Amino acid sequence: MASQDGGRTVALSRQLSLAHDELRRRINDLKNDLDAGAAQRRSDGETLLAHCLAFCTALETHHRGEDEGLFAQLVRERPDLAGTVAKLVEDHGLISSILTRVAELARQAAATGGGPGPDEAVRRELDGLAAIMESHFRYEERTISEALDRTVPDDDWPEPVLRLRAPSPGQRPPGGA
Repeated sequence: MASQDGGRTVALSRQLSLAHDELRRRINDLKNDLDAGAAQRRSDGETLLAHCLAFCTALETHHRGEDEGLFAQLVRERPDLAGTVAKLVEDHGLISSILTRVAELARQAAATGGGPGPDEAVRRELDGLAAIMESHFRYEERTISEALDRTVPDDDWPEPVLRLRAPSPGQRPPGGA
């Protein structure tokens, strides 16, 4: 629940929630693509591998923005949240390793043409990732959004850091390629 005062910190809280909703939508789309058959091309011509790598990059970019922007500023304003932020950053590392595994499995599935075995391996990893993401997002929204909405001064905040941007030129998705 956003405070009545409004301001940039409340907007950042809302942006955080919207970014998480978009990432939830993207992983669900990816899982639906798997259900439709990984070897099939999506109607927009994007392969499962490209879709997987785009999702992995989007989530990595989101977490990097939080770690380097939002969380760093939040800890400066609220040092008492350092333990919470440290836990969230630790989660980001765990999620990053899962994203690397998802990317590897998607590459393997693409190389073999997909099928029940490779597709199922990707699906299992995505199911686990989705569960971890949901737990992480709920905790983050509960703790960080509350701090942003109610107790963080609305001054001297950086530009929004939670956008789901395309990777910079030369930036590689998790696991290479």
